Amino acid sequence: MCDKDHFDNDRQEFERLGLITRRQFGVLLGAGVAMMLPRVANAATVTESEVSVTTPDGIADCYFVHPTTGATPGVLIWPDIFGLRPAFRSMGKRLAESGYSVLVVNPFYRTHRAPTAEKGTATPISDLMPLARSLNETTEMTDAKAFIAWLDAQASVAKNRRIGTQGYCMGGPMAFRTAAAMSARVGAVATFHGGGLVTDQPNSPHLEAARSKAQFLVAIAANDDARSPNDKATLKETFEKANLAAEIEVYEGAAHGWCPPDSSVYNEPKAERAWSRLLALYGKAL
Repeated sequence: MCDKDHFDNDRQEFERLGLITRRQFGVLLGAGVAMMLPRVANAATVTESEVSVTTPDGIADCYFVHPTTGATPGVLIWPDIFGLRPAFRSMGKRLAESGYSVLVVNPFYRTHRAPTAEKGTATPISDLMPLARSLNETTEMTDAKAFIAWLDAQASVAKNRRIGTQGYCMGGPMAFRTAAAMSARVGAVATFHGGGLVTDQPNSPHLEAARSKAQFLVAIAANDDARSPNDKATLKETFEKANLAAEIEVYEGAAHGWCPPDSSVYNEPKAERAWSRLLALYGKAL
């Protein structure tokens, strides 16, 4: 946890960048948000900015952060239903400090600029469902192509290294479909408490992902596994049949949403284990 000075420093920085208002920060603070993630050992100096990415459907507001010098593998991050917000900017920055050029997107740009959840993770899910329902397989694949093309146009992104993508909650299927849409470019896919990875439809995200050439990390919350106990076996069988490397693990004691630091069920030890597995995946696949 962080003391008041750390929170004040975070608030001032987020206000300076225009990412959050004093009132919005107060809502997050009142909810007991841990805005600071554990420090990265030997962290790279990074450059961060708010960017606009042109897609076939409009202009997406995104956050881009990368090591200040050199060219590094690109990573595309799909947030959960609460959208692009300070917690995901912190996660993106931490990943960049570990040696990656990271684009964190607002998946709801067609409807709203970020922030899209007025009360952060305290926003009722029912208020956000119309935003989630505005997206589908077509929008996700269209966006994946546009976002990766944008990454590849950046000098900080190594063109001779494959790209990684990771998704949280509803971002899990988006990460899977990114691998399907850009199979020649995406080398690693990670999902954390992903929702709807396995369905009974022919265009199920897990079946589409199996057409890729990526390696996978699928971190499953214990309560999600209790609700859908067969998903892990289906994922394992599907990836084995496609001859794709996949680490699939149920995180016992971790509830859905355990990874983002502003989540009401944030579980730091489990989140840190998932983060370490992410870095291991990217280290060998990108």
